[in-house]
Formats: sequence, C-alpha cells, structure tokens
Amino acid sequence: MTAANPSTPNLASLADELERTLKLRTPPFGMKLLASAESLKAIPKLRRPQAVHTMDQIVAQAARLGWTLGVTAGDLVGDQCRAVVGLGGQDAAWYAGQPMAGVWFATVEDSARHQAAMEVVPVGRHEALVVAPLAKWGGFGAGQDEPDIALFYATPGAMIYFINGLQWSGYQRFDWSVVGESSCADSWGRALKTRQPSLSIPCFAERRYGGVLDDEMLMALPVADIAKALAGMRALAKNGLRYPFAQYGIQQDVRAGMGVSYPKGSA
Repeated sequence: MTAANPSTPNLASLADELERTLKLRTPPFGMKLLASAESLKAIPKLRRPQAVHTMDQIVAQAARLGWTLGVTAGDLVGDQCRAVVGLGGQDAAWYAGQPMAGVWFATVEDSARHQAAMEVVPVGRHEALVVAPLAKWGGFGAGQDEPDIALFYATPGAMIYFINGLQWSGYQRFDWSVVGESSCADSWGRALKTRQPSLSIPCFAERRYGGVLDDEMLMALPVADIAKALAGMRALAKNGLRYPFAQYGIQQDVRAGMGVSYPKGSA
C-alpha cells in the first residue's frame, strides 16, 4: 500500500473528534470524483455495486455500513442521480424535467425550473466517484488520500453547533437554498461544485432509499472546514457553550445561566 501524503490531515482523528463532539449516529464520510474509471482499481478494498442504485443508496452504504464504494454512470438509476455528480444528464431532455412533471411538480414548466435550480457538477469531466468513511481515506495511497468533500448526518441541534464552530473565527454568513426533491444537489452537488460548506434538508428519495432518519440533516464541505469547525467548537466549549445543550428551564431566572458564558454585568 502506498504511504499517505504527510501533508494530508489526520482524517481518522478528525472523524473521531467530530463524532464525539456532535454525538453522531453515523461516522462522517468523503466523496471524490475521478477523471478515469480506471483509477478505481488502485483503491484498496473498494466495492463495486452489484445492482443499480440511487446515489442515496451508495452514500448510505458508505455512511451506515462503513463500505468503500466506487461508481460509474451505469451503476446509477437514471440521469437525475448521475447529473448531480456530473456523471450524466444535463442535456436538453434532462433540463426539460418531463419525468418529474405531475409527480413532484404541477407542470412541465415547474419541473424545468426545478432542474435549472439544482447545483450540479459539470458533466463530462469525470468518469467515476468514490464514497468511503472519512477515516479510511488515509490508506488509499498518494493522490487518493483525501476526498474532495467530507459529509456527515446530524440532528438540527448538532448542526447549528457545528455551524457556530465554523463561524467562531473568520465569521461569514451562510446562505443555503432548498430545491425540494433532489436536495442532494443542495449538499454533495453544491459542495462538489463550489467547495463551499453546503447544508441540506434530505429529501424523500434520500430518506426512502438512503435510510436517512427523520431528524437528520446533511452537511457537505471541504475537509479543512471540519478542522476549522472543531477548533471553533473547542473554543466555544471553554465558554460553557457545549453540545448537547443542557436544558435550563423555561421559567428560571436566566441571569445565572447566562453568567456562565458572558462577561459579568452583561446579563
């Protein structure tokens, strides 16, 4: 096995700290686009699908079963899944959105507007995609030892605390959108395309076919942003701001509670 790049972050440690800090139910995982399908052969212990799947199922097998999977366009059902990760679709017929009209949207015009609103990886640049638990990437060899993006499922409470950690240093406001069905375009589609933190409310398909639980949201972002958020959450914890959030009581005098974190006299 090729040694990991020494400049690569310790992904196993990042994954472990993120799991512990946010009390995650499933480990964080990573995605990487490959220009050539031949590159899949170099990744150790990689599984290839034995059936046609949605991308939601591929993601679930990595996140919930701990598998390392490689897919090409033929492994995915229809152009809706392929288009989000740049492995197909994105032609005139796909943008017309006819298959979704009358199913998810009242008219063909509504469906076409939905397709145009989706964040997708430009088609034609890649032939394959790898999905694997974040902790495994360090053993994939030079050039493959870090994913393009990392992803994790978390409850809304855990997710806002993670976002607070991201905003601790170098504050920025985050603006995210919701396309509705096909909201994987809001998470891994947007993050793969822009390399920006991307939060989504998983859609019907993700929950029906990908096993996403009713109270789970999905974050997709570069690995470096996980390290940034963890540093921020460590700083917040020193101020008494920790996850899970201890319930204070809706009828208590709030000053004592706020006095733990804020300067004297401000509460």
